Amino acid sequence: MGIAMNPIRLEAKEVLDAIRLRDEASRREILNRPGCSPCDRPPVDPTYFKTFELYEARKKAIPDPTTLIIIDEPDRLQMNSLEQMRSIFDEGKAGMVLIGMPGIEKRIARFPQFYSRIGFVHEFRALDSVEMQKLLEQRWTPVGVKLPNEQLPPEVIAKLIRMTGGNFRLLTRILTQIERVLDVNQLHTVSTEVVEAARDSLVIGQG
Repeated sequence: MGIAMNPIRLEAKEVLDAIRLRDEASRREILNRPGCSPCDRPPVDPTYFKTFELYEARKKAIPDPTTLIIIDEPDRLQMNSLEQMRSIFDEGKAGMVLIGMPGIEKRIARFPQFYSRIGFVHEFRALDSVEMQKLLEQRWTPVGVKLPNEQLPPEVIAKLIRMTGGNFRLLTRILTQIERVLDVNQLHTVSTEVVEAARDSLVIGQG
């Protein structure tokens, strides 16, 4: 919703700032006149408050653009929060995805009114070695992480596959840490030594 309103906020700030500066200049001009009174200020159009109300009305007229709500670890939420989620879902204006660890469906089943709204359960499994190799050969990195443009050496890819066992979250953490190791040591190549240093700093065991 905030993203949809941002253009109006920026426009409103620019227009309202211009009106405020105009009114301040007019007030100073009036107050500098001999024998002046604040009541002598001439009416102006548009007024600051009227313009503010117009922009607020434009904001309220924007429909909620949300079509999908993703909730992480919903099994940790209290009953009131789950009831709020159920109410939002029942309005029928947005889809809802719940993400959690294995067994989440059993814990949420304790809340039958909420559980009855769940359409299906999908279990995400670890990536296999072929999928991992393809991902790394395409030089995939987490958002915001930048690694050297060169293709990862085969031995580095093999080590990352063994080390992570197809765990996508662990791969994300290691690649993020590899970037830090390269930056701290002013290195420009990802080697097995760099991967091991990243692993050791995360304390994830041998691999």
